[in-house]
Amino acid sequence: MKIEVLGIGCPKCHKTRENVKAALSELGKEAEVVEVKDLKAIADYGVMLTPAVVVDGDVKIVGKVPSVAEVKALIG
Repeated sequence: MKIEVLGIGCPKCHKTRENVKAALSELGKEAEVVEVKDLKAIADYGVMLTPAVVVDGDVKIVGKVPSVAEVKALIG
């Protein structure tokens, strides 16, 4: 599984990455977690608001920091 956190490195983006890693840890799952900061790459997903979370190429969350529970529900 590959999880991408889209954003330019703002505090909300960092919190999103932390929540993704916490959710993976709580579920006992492993995944490649990648930060995507390139604006063109973010726009290629059709994302205009960050942070955003992409799971295996599918945009799942846009424009908000998901809770650990929300991330767990996505990757459960």
